[in-house]
Amino acid sequence: MTIHHLLEENSIANKFIAQLRDSSVQKDRLRFRKNIERIGEILGYELSKSLGYSQTAITTPLGEASVNLPKDEVVVCSILRAGLPLHTGLLNYFDDAENSFISAYRHHPDNEEEFQILVEYLASPSLEGKILLLADPMLATGSSFVNVLGALEPMGKPKEIHLVSVIGAREGIEYVGREFPENSHLWIATIDEKLNDKGYIVPGLGDAGDLCFGPKLQH
Repeated sequence: MTIHHLLEENSIANKFIAQLRDSSVQKDRLRFRKNIERIGEILGYELSKSLGYSQTAITTPLGEASVNLPKDEVVVCSILRAGLPLHTGLLNYFDDAENSFISAYRHHPDNEEEFQILVEYLASPSLEGKILLLADPMLATGSSFVNVLGALEPMGKPKEIHLVSVIGAREGIEYVGREFPENSHLWIATIDEKLNDKGYIVPGLGDAGDLCFGPKLQH
C-alpha cells in the first residue's frame, strides 16, 4: 500500500486539523463537520492527481479547447456514520461519482475493553473495474476498513482502491497495509503514534461520530 501523508508538508489543512483536535473548538458540531468536509476536499484534490486521464475536445463559444479529463468511473463509499462529512467533501470534487454506504461500528458484547466491528447495512452499485474511494475519518485499529473490504467483495473487483482518512494510528495503518491489495493507496491528513488500551487513537481527537452527530446509545 502506498501512503500519502498530507501533513508531511505545511498547508491550510494544518488549521483544520488543529480545530478538529481542539476540545474547546470541537464542541461546535457544525464546525467539526465542516472541517472534516474541508479535509475531504483537500485529500480528494491530491488523490485526483493520481488517476487516469484522457484528452477531450471541448467546444467553446469561440472555438475548441483540449482538456484532459478523468477517464475512470469513481465510487465514493463512506463508513457510517462518521464518514458522512468526509464523503461530502470527496463528492464536492468527484460530483459525478456513484455512491456507496456501509455501516461498521464497535460492538461491546461483554465489557468496554473488548469490541467487535459489526457490518449491518450496505447499499452499493457495482464496483467492477471502477475506482473505489473508501472514506472513514478515523483509522484506529484498521478493523473497520478490513471488515468493509470483505463486505464489499460481492459488489465486484475495483480497478483501484483509495482509502481516505483524516487521522490514523501507525498500528492500524500497518494492519490495513497487510490486508488490502498491494496497489491500494491511503490518503491521510495526519498520523499519530499509538492506540490506547481501548483502541482509540492518541492524541487523536475523540469519537468522530459523536462529535459530528451527538452521542449514541451502545448496544
